[in-house]
This record gives sequence, C-alpha cells and structure tokens, in this order.
Amino acid sequence: MRIAKATQAGQGRKAQALQWVLTHSRSAKLLAVHRVTTNRGAKTPGVDNVRWRTDRQKLQAAFHLKRHGYRPRPLRRHYIPKPNGKLRPLSIPTLHDRARQALYALALAPIAETLANRNSYGFREGRRCADALEQCFPVLARKTSAPWVLEGDIRACFDEMSHEWLLAQVPMDKRLLRAWLKAGYWEKDPLFPTTAGTPQGGLISPLLANFALDGMEQAVQAGAKASDKVHFVRYADDFVVTGATRELLEQKVQPALTAFLHPRGLELSEQKTVITSIQTGFDFLGHTLRQHGDKLLITPAKRKVQILRDKIRRRMQAALGLTPEALLRQLNPLLRGWANYYRNGAAKATFGKRDRYVWRKLWRWMSRRPPKKSSAWLRRKYLSAAGDKGRFSVWTHPKKGQSRLLTLYRMAGTTIERHIKVRGTANPYDPRYTQYFAQRRCFAWRIRGTGRTTLTGAADPA
Repeated sequence: MRIAKATQAGQGRKAQALQWVLTHSRSAKLLAVHRVTTNRGAKTPGVDNVRWRTDRQKLQAAFHLKRHGYRPRPLRRHYIPKPNGKLRPLSIPTLHDRARQALYALALAPIAETLANRNSYGFREGRRCADALEQCFPVLARKTSAPWVLEGDIRACFDEMSHEWLLAQVPMDKRLLRAWLKAGYWEKDPLFPTTAGTPQGGLISPLLANFALDGMEQAVQAGAKASDKVHFVRYADDFVVTGATRELLEQKVQPALTAFLHPRGLELSEQKTVITSIQTGFDFLGHTLRQHGDKLLITPAKRKVQILRDKIRRRMQAALGLTPEALLRQLNPLLRGWANYYRNGAAKATFGKRDRYVWRKLWRWMSRRPPKKSSAWLRRKYLSAAGDKGRFSVWTHPKKGQSRLLTLYRMAGTTIERHIKVRGTANPYDPRYTQYFAQRRCFAWRIRGTGRTTLTGAADPA
C-alpha cells in the first residue's frame, strides 16, 4: 500500500526504496516460495529438474533468495497445442527463478495496478473476463451505441516485446530484469539466445505485458470526439475498439494502434485484426456479442461449444471400462466449470442443448456396458439412486459408514445472472478499497432477488 501511495503521489524514488525493503523482507521471501509451490505448475521443474517437496526444502529456498551473486538458469522450452493446430511455445524457468520473479512481482504489482488503464482487465487482481464482457455491454447495447467494432489481435505479443523498451520503462531492478529477459532457453540440446519477448511461463511476464500495453486506451481515444463513440476494452492482449463509422476505425484508430505498438516491438496481426458490424457480431473471450434487433446478446461462441462437445465425446469414448462414480468425477468438473464461465450471458438454451447431448452419450454408454439389457433394467441400475428424478447418479462411500449421493451436474440448472463489474479505478492496494475487494472476494456484493449492489468503498461513477 505504501508503494501504491508513493506512485500515486509521483514519488518514484520513494517507491523504489520501498521496493528494495519489500524484496529484502523475510516474510516476502516466504510468501514468494509459498506461491510458487502451491500453484498449478509447482510439480513442473526447469532445466535443473529440481522440485521442492518438503517444508525443509521450501524454507531453505526462501533463505537463498539473495540478490548478490544471483544468475538465472536458462529456460526449458515446451510446446502446447493451440486450437488452430499450431504449437504455442512455453518457456519454463527453474523453481528458484520462479520464486525470485514472484518476490519481485510483489513489489511491482502495486505500481502496475496504480498506473493501469481503467478498462484493462487481464492479469490484474480482482478482475476477470466477466468484467471485460460487462464493460462491453453498456457501450454496445444502447440504441445510440457505436455500430462498428475493431477486433484487435497482437501478433506473438509475449514473444516479440522489445527488451530495450521494457528495460527503459519497467520500474524495477534493471540488472535482474535484463538477466531474466536474456536468459535463453534449452530446446533438445543447444542453448538458444532470447533477443526479444518475455517467457510465457514466467511469473512476472503478465506484469511486463500489462506495462507494455497500458496506455493503449489513451492512444486510441486521443483526439476523438463524443460523436465518434470510441470505447476501448482490453483483456491481456485481446481488445476491442468501438467506433461510429468503419472509416474512423480504419483511418484513425488502427494507425494509432500501430504507432503505439511499434516502439514496444509489437504489431497487429493483419489476418486476425478485423472490423465488423455489431449486427454481424464478433467473438471476444469465448463469447459472441451480437445485436439481434434492438437487443444485444452475449452468448457462448460456437467454436467453444464445439470444443466442449469434442471433450465430452472423447471422455465418453475412453470411459467404457470406468465405474459410474469415476465417470461422474470426470464429467462434473468439466460441465460445472464450463457453465460457471458462461453463466453471466444468454446461455440458457446452450446449456439445455449440452445437457441433451450428454444424456444421449450417457445412454449409449449405459447400453454398451451390460449389452442386451432392457431399458427398464438400465433405469433401475443407473437412474434410481436419486429417487424418481431419473438422473444419472450413484451412491459413494468416502469413509467407512458414510454414504454420499453423486449426481450428474445439470448445466441447465445453473443460475443465469448479470455480473456486477468491478469499479474502473478500484485499486486493491489503495486502503479506500480494502473493504470493497474483501466483499467481492466473498461474493457479498448482491442482495439476493433484488439485483441491487451492496458494495461499499470510495465513490466511483464506473
């Protein structure tokens, strides 16, 4: 909070001194190691093949987070498949380097949050995809809203960021930042140098990306009039810009974006950066935003629906030898997670169709396990545990003498509700918003059945 306060007051030297105090704090080092060893990638080692499993190893790792004599190891290159069939390069630092980055991210995050754009939602504490989509709704849903949208896509954003720009603009220890950026990566046998970009597997990379892309909103809106209806929404490196005419987006907004990205070593993708009418609709964060008559609807994108169908089909095909309990433990997290992500839009019809698809696959799975059995036998075997509801269910016994009913998750039973967008200027490192973010974290932000906000905190029109 003191770092954020000094940044708000323009006291850069004081913020730098407070960063030094924080990065040399024993408690901060312990917290950095804790974050590295409890996240999803804790079991993935770097080039040294070292994992921290015991408490003694973690404590010793925290004591060895010293700046003097530190030199990062090269990154381990790994490729993950993309939906379009291509491969995304993922560079994985060692656990020690990840802990060091987590330590300095603690000191860099307050500055990033204080300087961030109000309509930037990716890689920020207390913000998520639903906030970006909710911001799109008011700027596109009105009768007087802009009819044209520029869907922006930055070509290889993380891989092409300029090292010189990052070293000149990011307010942190320059020696460490240069060492991380120039660490190189191992792929098979040779060591390859890194001349641009920041590793996507690094903990500090999202903060560096936000530093590089913050300011885009001001660049787009510079010189724009109210009649131009220029609005900007960004989540990570995906963004949309609205405009009153197609010519405005082509002749003013797109050149402004190109000029903003060029010093940072970035450029727009010519194939993926397109201008579309809101009547045609566009995809953003896995949702399709399209105006139907006088109403704007946010629905699950068809491509994402097809990906879900493929996942369900593959799991059912591989589940012929599984027990009903094992099958439910595979299907329920997939269905529940997908439904929770899309529950803030107009997804009720999509949920119902996916439930019917799952039911058809399940009935085929039930019919093939004991062949030549009647439908009545199958219903008694697999659909009677929950009573007369006719839902696929099974009794489990997690402990001796205990029973628990495990039932297939129904996506159509997910409550559809509008998301309450986070305030644009809310800062989790500002004491005025401490209670505000505490209420959002515990979901104490809505009076049930009324839709009225109950959040308190500093006044903010957004």
